[in-house]
Amino acid sequence: MSKIGGFFVCLLVIALDIAAGLCGLEAEIAQNKAKHLKMWIFECKSPSEQAFKLGAAAAGLLILAHIISSLLGGCMCLCSREDHQKSYANRQLTTGCFLLTWLILVIGLSLLVIGTLANRKDRASCGITHHHMLSIGGILCFIHALFSTAYYLSATSSSH
Repeated sequence: MSKIGGFFVCLLVIALDIAAGLCGLEAEIAQNKAKHLKMWIFECKSPSEQAFKLGAAAAGLLILAHIISSLLGGCMCLCSREDHQKSYANRQLTTGCFLLTWLILVIGLSLLVIGTLANRKDRASCGITHHHMLSIGGILCFIHALFSTAYYLSATSSSH
């Protein structure tokens, strides 16, 4: 029964991260459709409400996927402490994946938030361009899916 539960947790985390990545990429497309005037490195553009909504959804889904994989993977890991300490290689893999998921979360979420805040309704301004923040954040969501799944699998493998 726990193998089926683990499969559904991995599937849920992957689905949430893929949905977040697709929302980030769609937000970038919506942002590029907004009117803008570019001169050298400065750009004047009007905000895109669609890009704002999609960017906020992408950030929320990324956080939810991270919480699910961290809590469930960490809870399984803590419940079987003595089994987990027997395998040194598994412990290294779990720790490495855990640190990488946090690093990807911080960078990806920062990019998504910067791109989303640039599309607020009250943010029609001119300044230095912030191109591709939403799309890079969306791509990092896909990478987060890989490392979150690897973390969850390595954290729970010692208990089975």
